[in-house]
This record gives sequence, C-alpha cells and structure tokens, in this order.
Amino acid sequence: MSAISSYAKALAVAAGRAIPIATRRHVHLSDRPLVLVPLALAGEANAPLAAMIGTDQHNPALLVVPQPRNRDLRFDFAASLADVVLAYVRSCTARFEVVGANKVFLDAPQLLVPNAAGLGFVKLLGRSTRFRRTHGPFPVAHGVPLLGRWLTYLGERSEHPGSSTMLAMTQALNLHWASGQSAVEDANLAALLGWIDPPEGVSGPEAALAAEDPLVWPPAGPSTDPAFDNEVLAPAIRAYESAAPDSPKRLRAVETLERELRGQLEPTWRLMWRAIEVLRQLPAAATVETRWAADRRDFSRYHDYLTTDGRPQARRDGAVAAARRLQSLEREQTTYDASRALDDPLVMASYRVNGEAFQGTVVSVDRDRRILSEKGRRVTRPLIVVSTGDPVHLPVGKALRAPERMKQNARITEIARSADGVLVSLELDGGMGRAAAPAPGSVPEVGHEITYTSVYPDAIRAPDLPPTDQTPWTHGGPPRPYVPTDDDAQEAWE
Repeated sequence: MSAISSYAKALAVAAGRAIPIATRRHVHLSDRPLVLVPLALAGEANAPLAAMIGTDQHNPALLVVPQPRNRDLRFDFAASLADVVLAYVRSCTARFEVVGANKVFLDAPQLLVPNAAGLGFVKLLGRSTRFRRTHGPFPVAHGVPLLGRWLTYLGERSEHPGSSTMLAMTQALNLHWASGQSAVEDANLAALLGWIDPPEGVSGPEAALAAEDPLVWPPAGPSTDPAFDNEVLAPAIRAYESAAPDSPKRLRAVETLERELRGQLEPTWRLMWRAIEVLRQLPAAATVETRWAADRRDFSRYHDYLTTDGRPQARRDGAVAAARRLQSLEREQTTYDASRALDDPLVMASYRVNGEAFQGTVVSVDRDRRILSEKGRRVTRPLIVVSTGDPVHLPVGKALRAPERMKQNARITEIARSADGVLVSLELDGGMGRAAAPAPGSVPEVGHEITYTSVYPDAIRAPDLPPTDQTPWTHGGPPRPYVPTDDDAQEAWE
C-alpha cells in the first residue's frame, strides 16, 4: 500500500466515506459487458452450484445445478454456460479492421465477476472443461471444450496488468477509491460499495455494517453463507435426490432450489451493475483505449488460433514460454504503473511522496545553451532549473520525463538545497524541432508549473530470450509440440 493510499484510508475513516485515489478511470468498461455471478458448493473443489449471467441488467440467465456432486449435472451446467459465453464471444467478432496482414476485431469480450475468488472460479472451470472430449467415454456437449478454452484464455489474460477482458469488480473499485476498512473487508463487494456509494443519509461505516447481514446481502460468491447451506440448501438438495426422476416432487425441488439460489444471487447481481455505473462516472484515462486496443488485438490473435489450430492450452508452459510470459508481465506492469501515473495527477502523487517524481515551478531557463556532443558537434541542450518543495531522491544523471512532454528527455545535472526547498537543474534533449534554435513552446518558460518523473513506459529494458527451438538442455531442451492426451481428457474437475 502506498503512502497516498494509507493517508486516503485515514481520511476515509475521518470522513465516513471512501476517498478517491484516482481522478480518472483506469479500466475499460465495455458498452455491453458480460456479468457473471457464480456460486460453488461448499466442501467441493470448484463444484458449480449456480450462476447468474448476462449482458442485460434486467434480464439475466439463471443456471442451477440441483446436485453439484453429480458429474452429468455439472456438465449440463457447463453446456448451458457455454451457450451464453460462446454466443457473447461470437457477437464480438461482427466487425473488424485489417491492420497489415492481420484481422483485428473492433470489439472484444469483457467478463466481469464480483471478486478475486470469482476470477479463480473461472480459471479453474476453464481448466476443468478445456480438455474434455465430445466423443469416446464420458462425452460432453460440443460447446464445453470450447468454453474451457475461452475461460482459460480470459483467465490468463486477466493476469496481464492493464487488461480489461476479465475484471473482478472489487479490484477495479479498490483501484480508484480507498475505504476506511481493511483489505480483507474490501473484498466484500457490498461493504466496499457501502463506503463508496452509501445510501442517502447513511455513512460509509453504517452501510458497510449493514452489508455484513447475509440475509440482506448474501456473499458475492463463489462461497455461500454457511447458515444458508445448512438451513436451506442442504434440505433442498436432499429433497431433489430423494424424489424420483421427472416426478412432481423432483420438479418442486428444482423450483425450490432455483427460487432460493436466485435470492442468493440477485443482490450481488444488482451490486455489480451499481458498481459499473459508479465506475462509469469517472472519465476514462488517456491510455485506457490504447490498452483496450491491445486486448482487442490479443483476442483477435487467439480467435484466429482457435479457428486454425484449436488445440487447448497445455497444462504447463515450456521453459522459454514461461520466461517470456514472466518477462512480458513484468514489462506490462511497469508500463501500466507508469501510464496510470502519467494519466492521473493523483496517482502521480504517490511517486512524488516517495521521491521518484517531483512537481515544481520553472525559475530559470537557458534556452539557447549549446554544448559539444560526443561526436564533436555543437548541439542545443537547453538548461532549466525547477524549484520544488517535494522530496527528491533521484541521483544526478538520472533520466526523467514530464507527462505533458513525453517526447522530450530531461537529465538531472545538479540538485541544490535552498531555504524554499530543492532546486533541480535539468538538461533537455529532443522534442524541440530540427532547427538549431528550439521551436516556440518546446522549452518550458519561467513560471511554468511542471512535473518530472523517473517512471515512464519505456524506462525498462528486458533481456533477449532464445527462440523456443533453442531452449537449453539445462531447461529440458526444445519442447515437443503439445498434443492433448487421453489423460488430459480425464483430468479431475477441480
């Protein structure tokens, strides 16, 4: 937790309401997201119990597993879920553009779940279904393996910093607001929204306390309330099991289960759409569309892969593929953190507090300064001095950028302490035109308020990795192409 977030939490406690820690929305919100609220049976590894899913706030689909321990009923649930998810994925492929030799769809799926546990449920459900066969022993419906591949893709894509293809709503809200409760309590969607958007005349703590009543706000899943499990769910499942197939008693048992589970899911369903509206009130940050374009390109790539190859993702990555993935995630995290800071002055404040950035006033400008370059030519390198009251923990020689001048490099040449704060001398390079004299407006003027930071998207350089077919013997040598086996198709549900 950053110093700014900690301070914002203290302010939230004093104010009785969540405090913004961002002035911009840093996630993409689709015009038609697919909202999923899953429930799993307690005591069983990822056994689906029910789900509410859909793109229409007022007309969700309810999927129920009357006996989650029954393998056939689980896969009936997966088949019904596949009908909804695959139709949604297909709807995102209606329009496309050609970029070079590639076809890029103008939309991409966005799956929204209530919390981090919901993300885990989707990932495990994808793993449990993507290897299944539509023929041979224990065949499943045609859409089930394809559902598993798409859920696995969405799960893996959600691990990429800045991606918006699958989001946990609690994480998205915590990215923009600091509540006055603990991180564990922030995982409760009802309590968190109580701090952020409490009802009229109710404080955040009061709304969060009311959210702890499972009769009013059942858990957002996939775990259910133990009292509900013991007093309602278990008797209803026993009634279903004890009834003969197709008998009126079994039909009544199914109706009871659907009614009770709908009652558990609907409050969270309403919270999800309320959270979407709360987030929509924030203007999108400048780089959100760029990151969504990356999501669309990756979705287009994977869609093309499924139509041309179609094999499920392997259980484990090879050595080079795993290293590439880790390297990509680290680079994307640095880029995402920097982009958020450059987009949002409130996010940048965290870097100012720890000395990685500073904001100040330009007090001196040597616009026409020229120096002798390493190649023996005289080049223009303006020198400016910025006075700041921020702590500056950057070394002389450090390269910096200003958010409003990202094409211009600035290098610290001197740091001097003064009675009013710190004077930072910066040598400027680039972004001034091709003439010997800097173009008008390309050099900050005296009195200009400016921010400089060492955190920017291209500040990290990653080492090159060998091609996959040159994986060293110490790491198992070149991996064999993955081919699904019968053992994969029989993998346990969990």
